[in-house]
Amino acid sequence: MPLTIFSDEVRFCYKSKNWQYQFDEIKELGLLKKKRKYFLENGAFIAVTTVAYYCMLFSNLMDLYYIIPALLCYAFIIIARFGNKDEFVYFVFVKDIYQNEIRTKIEPEDRVLIGKQIDSYLDLQFERSIQRTA
Repeated sequence: MPLTIFSDEVRFCYKSKNWQYQFDEIKELGLLKKKRKYFLENGAFIAVTTVAYYCMLFSNLMDLYYIIPALLCYAFIIIARFGNKDEFVYFVFVKDIYQNEIRTKIEPEDRVLIGKQIDSYLDLQFERSIQRTA
C-alpha cells in the first residue's frame, strides 16, 4: 500500500520516494496523466530520412545501396516507438499549504491501486470537512 491514511496524517512510500503530511497541511492530492513524448525516435527518423535523401540526391552511389541500411534503421525506430505499450506516464502529486509541490512518477500497473487510495483520502477529507461545518 503506497499511500497510508491515518486519522490525522497521510504517508506515501513508493520505491525510494517518501513523504508524510498532516491532514490539514495538504492542499491538493491527485494523479497526473501525461502523454509520452518521442523526441529520440522522431529525431532518429528525421536523421535517417535526411541521410537517405542526401545519398539519393548528392552522391554517386549506384544501384541504391543506401536503401537497405535506411530500411533497417526505420525498422529499429518503429520497434523502439511501438515496442513500449505504455502510452502515458503517471505521477502522484501533492501540494501543501506551504506552496511546495511534490511529484512522484509511478508505474502504470500501480495507477489503479494508488487511484483508489487517493479516492479514499478524498472521501475521508470530505467527511472531515462536513463534520467541521456541521
